[in-house]
Amino acid sequence: MKISRKFRRFHAGALRTACLCAAFALLGAPLQAATPQRIVSLAPAMTEILFALDLGEEVVGVTSFCDRPREALSRTRVGGMSNPSLEAILALKPDLVVLSMDGNPREVAQRLERLGVKIHVFTARRMEDIPQGIRDLGKDLQAPTAAERLAQNLEKTILRHAQVAETVPAADRKRALFVIWPEPLIVAGTDTLVDDALTLLGFDNIAAGTGVSYPRFSVEEVLRRKPEVIIFGQGQGAMASLAEGLMQRLGSLGAIQEDRLIFVDDALYRAGPRIAEGIADLSHALNEGRKHPPP
Repeated sequence: MKISRKFRRFHAGALRTACLCAAFALLGAPLQAATPQRIVSLAPAMTEILFALDLGEEVVGVTSFCDRPREALSRTRVGGMSNPSLEAILALKPDLVVLSMDGNPREVAQRLERLGVKIHVFTARRMEDIPQGIRDLGKDLQAPTAAERLAQNLEKTILRHAQVAETVPAADRKRALFVIWPEPLIVAGTDTLVDDALTLLGFDNIAAGTGVSYPRFSVEEVLRRKPEVIIFGQGQGAMASLAEGLMQRLGSLGAIQEDRLIFVDDALYRAGPRIAEGIADLSHALNEGRKHPPP
């Protein structure tokens, strides 16, 4: 199976990386510079990583979308991900601004650099790249030990579920549709964390071959592709009530008639520490058949 080859390579690489990073941390510890004391985060996932690395006290600014953990809500807001206020960022006198390639325009990073602000751009966008991305960020933050622990936790989660998925016969892999937004219908497609998670768990994403990360689907296209399970993400509010009209129009599908509908949290939308939680939550929902939104 494709997943077997992919995650076996991931496993071997993860072990090598963990050993090298641990060795580097030990050898380089006496030479490390001071931890940044004033950090601005320009992406929700980056904010979650910073707090998970126990650097929340150093975070002085975040975007208006940074809502986790709860402590982040008390930090100064510097605008959105695509249009943060450079004036607000500079006013905070940061010694490091953390951006994500998946959400922050390149122009923002370039303008900050021209102004002499030190930046770190988190480039990982796929599931298998996130652990190394966390390690790289930890290095810039002078927090390699905490970053290594966080990265290894995610790697263990990925590998554990990959091993289970390898036991699923190809004929038993179910077709799944992950709904990002019901009206208009936006779904998770190619090169997304959601697609990675579905593949990891032994499901076939019916939108994976579109070549678009978040394609807009018609109801007719969904009916043609006949997903056997439909998953609704809740990253933008209470999805259950919003999805009622869509479910009515898809009423002829077996997934609707047999109530194979699943509602999950927004953890899979962000390339951060809750990815492990998101994988576990989606796995439980798919395998246990949870049909109602979590509280």
